Formats: sequence, structure tokens, C-alpha cells
Amino acid sequence: MNARTAMSAYTQTKAQSGVESASATQLITMLLDGALERVAKAQGHMERGELAEQGELIGKVIDIVASLDSYLDHDKGGEVSKTLEALYDYIVRQLYQANLKNDVSLLEEVATLLTEVRAGWVESTKSQG
Repeated sequence: MNARTAMSAYTQTKAQSGVESASATQLITMLLDGALERVAKAQGHMERGELAEQGELIGKVIDIVASLDSYLDHDKGGEVSKTLEALYDYIVRQLYQANLKNDVSLLEEVATLLTEVRAGWVESTKSQG
């Protein structure tokens, strides 16, 4: 096993153990972080004209947003969960359009929206103790 393979295995194991020991609150933060990271990488691929990589990353962001949507609890979340559901739907549509049109500005908009959701989530979880 070369050093690169070993480091990759270590990183994957570390990430997996982090997910396994994370609370639901931490998992949502991790999902948002992962989505933001992949949007940034997709932007780079888009700017370089690397369509396959761009599409793969945008697909992963769509999967993450779908996961976030599945975490919504409409019974407890009320109007906030409905608003987030609509926002996640909008984000997914923007991601499809960004990929279709190769439009970096749409990815920038998605990053801004996800950053705002993350900030609101982190702030709301602080008050929960």
C-alpha cells in the first residue's frame, strides 16, 4: 500500500467514524458542509470545462439536499419546515439549471443559500443546548 492509498483509507475511516458517532444535529451540519464543499468543487470543474466531474459533483449535491429534505419534521417544524422544503426544491432546480447551462452564477447562488441555511441551523442548535 503506497502512502496515498494509506492516507485515503485513513481519511475515509476517519470520516465514517465521525458520521457514526455524530448526533442528528451534527449530521445535518456535516451534510451542509459536504454540500458546500461539493458546490465549490463543481464551480472549479465548471470553470475548467470539465463537464463529467461537474455533473458528478452537482449530482452529489442534489443527493445531499434530498437527504436534508428527508430530515425535515413537518409535525414539529411547522412553517419553518415548509419553508425549508420549498427552499430545498428551489436549490435542486437551480442545480439542474446550473449543470444544464454551465452557469457558475447559479452555483454561487446555491452556495449562498446553503451557507445561510447552515448559519441558521448552527445558530438554532446553539439555543437547544
